[in-house]
Amino acid sequence: MSIAAAEAAIGPAIVSAIYHVLEMIPWDGYFLILPISAGSLIFFLPHRGNKVIRWYTIFICMLELLLTTYVFCYHFQLDDPLIQLVEDYKWINFFDFDWRLGIDGLSIGPILLTGFITTLATLAAWPVTRDSRLFHFLMLAMYSGQIGSFSSRDLLLFFIMWELELIPVYLLLSMWGGKKRLYSATKFILYTAGGSVFLLLGVLGIGLYGSNEPILNFETSANQSYPVALEIIFYIGFFLAFAVKSPIIPYIHGYQTPMEKPIIVLVCF
Repeated sequence: MSIAAAEAAIGPAIVSAIYHVLEMIPWDGYFLILPISAGSLIFFLPHRGNKVIRWYTIFICMLELLLTTYVFCYHFQLDDPLIQLVEDYKWINFFDFDWRLGIDGLSIGPILLTGFITTLATLAAWPVTRDSRLFHFLMLAMYSGQIGSFSSRDLLLFFIMWELELIPVYLLLSMWGGKKRLYSATKFILYTAGGSVFLLLGVLGIGLYGSNEPILNFETSANQSYPVALEIIFYIGFFLAFAVKSPIIPYIHGYQTPMEKPIIVLVCF
């Protein structure tokens, strides 16, 4: 066999091997962990020279966006209606709590949009100089919480990721807001935490209904039958939680003037 023929035969084999290796990578977990893990390294960067921190954060945001775009283009089957890129690991045996992630067609748009908006918001945060390391870490932590919310396939994990966003947002508002930033941030966290009570009750109600052990798997819970009255109660609970978190109720999201919130936090959240 000539050298050219050997190279022609080995080339496709190497490409195929690389492709199979990439297929085995738990992409979902990387999407979730990468921003907050990379953000924790910010504190080891020199505190002088904010440009290094800014460019590092922008690089992480763009890397996350490019990775998600690549995976959705080459490792996600658009004609498959089932959950893909699934990860399922036992986490807490006592409560049957699993690290269960997966992505379907509805998750692709929000995840890509989150990456795009977070990258733009990080660019818009270029003038921020006070406590730059903490600021950019909180931005990346909020990014991870949002990715986790869109890819969680476990009810309790979804609730944790949903609440994980509140901590960075509260700190961002209270430290980089306007003159009444502490008042605004405290009122914000109280209202959103109050709405989360309805979400928690709905999660526990679905997980504990009709079983001695909690069932927190999205797919199993979706295929289970519930009384109509109970479904209405669950619906109201989830609706109230989402309505408080989203700008649906004007009183909750309208009491703060735009000057009380950093515009970049408004864009991301």
